[in-house]
Amino acid sequence: MLSIALSELIQLFRNRLVLVTSFIMPVAVSAFFIQRHELFASVGSLGYIAAIVMFTVGAFGLYTTTVTTLASRRQNLFLKRLRSTAEGDVGILSGLLLPVTVLALVQVVVIMAVLGSVAGAPDNIALLAVGVLATLVMMLGLGLATAGLTNSPEHAQVTTLPVSLGTIGVASWVGITGTEDLAVVKRLLPGGSATELVVNAWNGGVAVADSLILLAPTLAWVVVAITLASRMFRWEPRR
Repeated sequence: MLSIALSELIQLFRNRLVLVTSFIMPVAVSAFFIQRHELFASVGSLGYIAAIVMFTVGAFGLYTTTVTTLASRRQNLFLKRLRSTAEGDVGILSGLLLPVTVLALVQVVVIMAVLGSVAGAPDNIALLAVGVLATLVMMLGLGLATAGLTNSPEHAQVTTLPVSLGTIGVASWVGITGTEDLAVVKRLLPGGSATELVVNAWNGGVAVADSLILLAPTLAWVVVAITLASRMFRWEPRR
């Protein structure tokens, strides 16, 4: 698995498209929000900014790169060749996705650390960490599911749009308006409960137990995504 991960890490830094979507775009968006944190905090809150940063990295850095990577490796028959080795299916997928997952996590941590130093530290770092980890796992699972519907890296530019833009849209909706109205709908949408959890962790004022309950919808989406991925994921191109 580690040899696959090392090889994939090298390929990531050689792919200009991946560099733009995984690194430059999330960093640029995050820098924009941090630079104007007072304005966006007046619209939502600092927790809202943290949630947007998290989903920008999760959607464009982790989710989109996951789909693009798996579609590319399937198209050039690399996935098929890997299955002829002694490595199992889980080890193959783990090796391919480990670099982008670690890089996304590092990006979120660094960007949130910058936000905290500029605008003020979060109220509950442990709760924030739980929310970030759950969100990235959800985006990774959704990426595996979407990869089953994606025929090529070029096709990924289309298939990833609904989830990537949808989760960021939900995060903005929940982060700005809260969950006083339409709470059930907002929390059940992918990204809704995760946004509320991150907002609570950063801003404070909500009991930890009440916030931890918000993990349930996010983890439910993980189960749904993995179930879909197990049924739709293909190791060879369609004929």
